[in-house]
Amino acid sequence: MSRIVSGIIFLCGLVLTASPSFAADAAAAAGSGGLIGIGAGLGIGIAALGVGLGQGRATAAAMESIGRNPNSADRIFVPMIIGLALMEALCLYALVIAFFLQGKI
Repeated sequence: MSRIVSGIIFLCGLVLTASPSFAADAAAAAGSGGLIGIGAGLGIGIAALGVGLGQGRATAAAMESIGRNPNSADRIFVPMIIGLALMEALCLYALVIAFFLQGKI
């Protein structure tokens, strides 16, 4: 029974991985504007989600650290702001890439 189940799983995996490669040629010929739009939207959505989670965790850690040792606030604040700015820059890069992808539709 185990061989049958593993064989079915293998065949399903083979079919699922082979069909997108054959469909890529048809999509390129027919135009894949819808897929580019979906990819751009998903890309910026995932980037914004990741940046939001990262900024929340960084800010929470900094505030907890300042709460435990208030004298260290001046040494924690500037690196936290620089880190938040770098995270926001990554999200803006994703936004620019999404705009470029939208231009290809």
